Amino acid sequence: MAVHEFYEVSENKVKKIRQSCPRCGPGIYLGEHKNRLACGKCSYTEFKK
Repeated sequence: MAVHEFYEVSENKVKKIRQSCPRCGPGIYLGEHKNRLACGKCSYTEFKK
């Protein structure tokens, strides 16, 4: 994936768009699926409501 899909730049600030994995820490992002968020590294999963 391209880097511009993970961050949003506005004026002089950079904001993360995607959620980081709580187990792996910053730099590892959760993949967004239809009904869940999942980490490909440690298999952590959060289901959407």
